[in-house]
Amino acid sequence: MDFLAEAKRIEPEIIKNRRALHQHPELSYHESWTSKFISERVEALGIPVRRGVGGNGVVGTLKGSKEGKVVALRADMDALPVTEAAEVDFKSKVDGVMHACGHDTHMAMLIGAAEILSGIREGLHGTVKFLFQPAEEHGGRGGALPMIEDGVMLDPKVDYVFGLHIDGDRKAGEFGVRAGPVMAAPDTFKIRIEGRGGHGSAPHRTIDPVYIAANVILGLQGISARMVDPVRPFVITVGSVHSGTKENIIPDYAVLEGTIRTLDEDTRRLAKRKVAGVVGGICRSFGGSAEVEFEADAYPVTINDPRTTEQAVKILETIRGTRVKRMEPILGGEDFSRFLQKAPGMFYFLGAANPAKGCVYPNHSSKFKVDEDVLKYGAASLAMLAFEFGREGARR
Repeated sequence: MDFLAEAKRIEPEIIKNRRALHQHPELSYHESWTSKFISERVEALGIPVRRGVGGNGVVGTLKGSKEGKVVALRADMDALPVTEAAEVDFKSKVDGVMHACGHDTHMAMLIGAAEILSGIREGLHGTVKFLFQPAEEHGGRGGALPMIEDGVMLDPKVDYVFGLHIDGDRKAGEFGVRAGPVMAAPDTFKIRIEGRGGHGSAPHRTIDPVYIAANVILGLQGISARMVDPVRPFVITVGSVHSGTKENIIPDYAVLEGTIRTLDEDTRRLAKRKVAGVVGGICRSFGGSAEVEFEADAYPVTINDPRTTEQAVKILETIRGTRVKRMEPILGGEDFSRFLQKAPGMFYFLGAANPAKGCVYPNHSSKFKVDEDVLKYGAASLAMLAFEFGREGARR
């Protein structure tokens, strides 16, 4: 079976599906049109579909004619609250919403992989589950956990799981892979600093929460600089600061919001404990107080199974016109981490940057563009991983 040749054969359809999805982006927990679009195309391949899984999720199940393993392939569905500025003929038709992270390509490539595999079901070992997951961009409860609670990793139990992500910073046609921790746990925090307001001309009669907040922002950076082992990747960012109503009024409170990114659970627990301690100490020293909240159900660290990754790399290296490159971990977060807690697998990347085509902007940019020539490689890679890992049991 020449999987790349099959992907090239259906390449126009993959691109067509991607563009349709790109024009109809939907935010997390609102992917109803997307769900219907996916379901209709997967069902048209003769693959039974279950809808409404974990919200707007879709699961297609393809049973091969031969005994083998159960392999799950996942694509995320939701878009971002971004107004598109990329110059393409198929711009988003939804104001303020854009597929700026490539989830439209993920769905199109997975539909393509489903078409390839459905055409060889007589020679297919085991079962392939196609997981179309909502709400990946949420960052907290997300969509993977609700899908898992709805049983997508069971009946039959998934033996391996794979996820592919398009990468706007990586050269077109290059796969990025890493065994072990590959993406961070993204913990969101909210700090409410309570002071005592008054007139801006008499700060000595107040407890200024804005001044305290400024010291808290500086103090938080000392956690990574002086309180966490410097060889452990760790980032803390305050991205939102809100306080006050007028220039000559010292307000009663200030609110800070931010994120912590870590690559192991020990550092994650330490960082959260230190944030609470530093904030409390600084606030008390100036006569104020604070409440520190961390979002519940934040995504865990995304950890690729080493053995599975090494086997997968050998498969990816056979795809003509591509190359496989070992990558360093990145501190973005990923809901796919929850699937990897239920079965060994790999989350990997496919480069889509091509300056000659104006594809030079990173994921989440309003000008994000994808070199669509790489979509065939993604579809082929997903189909190959499902096929080869599905027949692993037959080879033993």
